[in-house]
Amino acid sequence: MSIDERLPTAAPETDRAFHIETHGIDHIPSSERWARPRDLAGMWAGASFNVEYVVYGAILMGFGFSFPQTLALILVGNLSWFLVSLASLQGPQSGTTTFGSSRAAFGPRGSKGLAAFNWLTMIGFEVEGLILIVGAVLVISRHAGFEPGTPAKVGFVIGAVALQAVLPVLGHATMVKVLRWMILPFVALYLALLILSWTHINTGLRPATPATWQLWTAGLAFAIALSGLGWSECGNDYSRYLPEDASTKGIVGWVFLATALPQILLMALGALLLSAVGASYAVWNGANPFDAFHSAPFLPGWFIVLFCVVTVAQLFAINSLDLYSSGVTLQALGVKLQRYQAVLLDSLIGLGVTLWAVLSSSFSVYLKDFVGVVIVWIAPWCAIYLLDWWLRKRHYDPMELQKTDRTSIYWAWRGINLPALSAQLLGMAACLSALNTTFSIPDWLHPLTVLTESDASYGPLSGADFSIFLGMIVAALAYFLLSWPARRSARSEPIATALV
Repeated sequence: MSIDERLPTAAPETDRAFHIETHGIDHIPSSERWARPRDLAGMWAGASFNVEYVVYGAILMGFGFSFPQTLALILVGNLSWFLVSLASLQGPQSGTTTFGSSRAAFGPRGSKGLAAFNWLTMIGFEVEGLILIVGAVLVISRHAGFEPGTPAKVGFVIGAVALQAVLPVLGHATMVKVLRWMILPFVALYLALLILSWTHINTGLRPATPATWQLWTAGLAFAIALSGLGWSECGNDYSRYLPEDASTKGIVGWVFLATALPQILLMALGALLLSAVGASYAVWNGANPFDAFHSAPFLPGWFIVLFCVVTVAQLFAINSLDLYSSGVTLQALGVKLQRYQAVLLDSLIGLGVTLWAVLSSSFSVYLKDFVGVVIVWIAPWCAIYLLDWWLRKRHYDPMELQKTDRTSIYWAWRGINLPALSAQLLGMAACLSALNTTFSIPDWLHPLTVLTESDASYGPLSGADFSIFLGMIVAALAYFLLSWPARRSARSEPIATALV
């Protein structure tokens, strides 16, 4: 009997489109696993045709690259979507979210610290989306002859926060359906944008000074962090409704194609648009990236308004993924709230942070600083999480993952898997040591890149940014070595307990 024949003929009551999903981080029974790999692809593709990636491409080229150089970075950086594909393979087996599964690697208590980092990360990405939503609304207002002041901006933020909470409150099945609906309209929208801009594109545009190899490393870190790496900690939040024996190749292939291909195309479009607008990098790097569309003389006013209106709807959809993941992560922290209640709480927190960001911060500075922060924990975590799963021969005990007390086989030492947590800390230290960022951190934390901020004295890496690679390599190697004694002494034990 095929997988499709064994799937429920209708979505279960616990996860029906346009009804509030009742599951949180609890185990999804086999009888309620209604999704297929292509459903996962539809959701990710709908989220990936996103104006954020157009802006990322423009900002990346604004680092000081030519278009061919930017395109090369985009292609290489988006290979990191394979990380999301691989980090979506545990959900069908565990039947729970990423930070439900992460209890195996770090222990029920040890995983909570990493869940806290992820919760803050999701709030940050939510705020990024809200900033763009408000930016689009500001451009629409200006086209209507209204220049919004601070009270209007506050009202825009409150309205945006209220609207964006709708999809994640309803939950998984609703998001899958709505995001799938958005694919074709947004392909058409971005194709129209490309056609209108085509005669003004200048792929021969060159920066004033050639890009150094150090700048190449910074650009690659930016591209990797804002593509697959930044989503790797969310993969299983959406794959857990797939049956346990869903095709591994199908999951990896569908997720990669549905994410990498749209993002490559849209980031390339953003780079082309920057060349069309001209050398006005400051427009894209300002407080509102949508001003770049507003200032483009080749885009008619009606199209700019239409583009902003439609992309606002899409930004609400992509933010629904951030809010959904932040809600289930909050549950993984042990907060006693229903999933939809956690979403509402996160929305209020996002409201406060967005008001601060919109009223006092430059978008590009916020984005680059935020990326620098999140990769410090995500890079080593991703390496340890995937390595731990592989060392366990790709096997979890779903019911044991639901236990958060000493009866769990994943309890380890006082609820903490010390080899994994130690490797995480070593990986974070390694990541920081090779990080070159715009935000200020003590010199001694990144000696490989910068020795002294005050006089721009560079360390052994001459200002290059190898943070992601060093963080992942050190974390993986440390975990492999530190867990060796436990693996060696437990070879005769069940697979699930081999590392604890």
